[in-house]
Amino acid sequence: MIRSLYLFILMLPCALYANEVSTTVMQAILSPYALIALAVFIIAYILVMLEDVIHLAKSKPVILAAGIIWVLTAIIGKINGQSEIVEQSLNKGLLEYGELLLFLLVAMTYIHVLEERNVFEKLKALLLKMGLRFRGVFWLTGLLAFFISPFADNLTTALILSAVVLSVGKRQTKFVCLSCINIVVAANAGGAFSPFGDITTLMVWQDGVVPFTHFFALFIPALVSFLIPATIMSFFLPKGEDHNHELLEIKLKSGAIIVIVMFVLTVITAVLFQNLLDLPPALGMMTGLGYLMFLGFFLKKKAREHFDVFQKIQMIEWDTLLFFFGILLAVQGLATLGYLEVLSNFLYHDVPSAMPQVFDHITQANILIGLLSAIVDNIPVMFGVLTMHPPLTEGQWLLVTLTTGIGGSLLSIGSAAGVAVMGKAHGQYTFLGHLKWSLVILLGYFASIATHLLLNHAFFS
Repeated sequence: MIRSLYLFILMLPCALYANEVSTTVMQAILSPYALIALAVFIIAYILVMLEDVIHLAKSKPVILAAGIIWVLTAIIGKINGQSEIVEQSLNKGLLEYGELLLFLLVAMTYIHVLEERNVFEKLKALLLKMGLRFRGVFWLTGLLAFFISPFADNLTTALILSAVVLSVGKRQTKFVCLSCINIVVAANAGGAFSPFGDITTLMVWQDGVVPFTHFFALFIPALVSFLIPATIMSFFLPKGEDHNHELLEIKLKSGAIIVIVMFVLTVITAVLFQNLLDLPPALGMMTGLGYLMFLGFFLKKKAREHFDVFQKIQMIEWDTLLFFFGILLAVQGLATLGYLEVLSNFLYHDVPSAMPQVFDHITQANILIGLLSAIVDNIPVMFGVLTMHPPLTEGQWLLVTLTTGIGGSLLSIGSAAGVAVMGKAHGQYTFLGHLKWSLVILLGYFASIATHLLLNHAFFS
């Protein structure tokens, strides 16, 4: 509810600035049909926020909303003789979603295969066998979350490492809460400097506004956003005793190392397709899926082991992928009606900088967008920015990538990693428990922005 109201407040000034919309959209934000479309989007997003209360899968309301929004958009197009704009915009949205879907389908399949080959269970067992005290577990899981999430997604990373924390901490609620906060912050920070670490960075890379290698300029700013709150929280950890965990020996299944190598090769293939051949990264990822399919074939023939890639594809979280479809197409529809371009004018041109001696109004807008991502999911926020496509320098594109990536750490509901870990550590890592440390996380947020502005000033010219 709070997210939707916040989004509605931000959209409200659109009607006041309707005269500034360009001819690239339908300029229909005051049409009764357009206002109904906006209301449908808000209602759908409220239902998404209430998913845990009403037990309605988040994909269902947004898919229905997307269909209704595009029907209303098409009606306006027919009335105004602008059906061509509607068709072009819808095709653009479908193409962008199609590339995202194929990319994520391959990445998620590899993650499920690695899980099935006991790679993650082996990592968990190795960590538990180390017998570290609470402080050691806190720092090790945080650092691993930061360095694993750029390659595995931040959600998977957070779930694996929070399982380690729960195994070590048992009923030590304060330790579990602080460690889970640390993991969520670290995973989100690690995902911010790699196109493979988060959906938002992936979208920015696929849009072509930032080259693949330039994302790594965010490594130090992202590290700062993790280290500052981690250092402060570490002083409040309870003292832990040595832990003797009697665990079964976890063995990697045949082909596990080869799958890891193939995943790395798949990433390299996607990057080379984009950088050398100007082909979409999704095509490179699908080529990498072919690597995995042939591995499955040889495992069946030589190792006499049942291995079916298609079963792993069936295990993918289709609710999440279909949620992306609904939310991205709905936002694209609002953009076609003119709402996002007006919002862009409002945020990037009409709102004066509160601290002009420190940063300009564009930097301020990107900072505010990052704070918004703690309340509204960062995926529609970033897609909205990419759809508005304000005239930003590469440094500003990197800044908004950073802020939307780490801004979700301010609240436990601000990222998929936080929501998932709340479910896994139910009763120990909670919304209020995370909220107590939000100011500390906010300190890291602004410190990372300052670090980016200082170190990467060359990208702003």
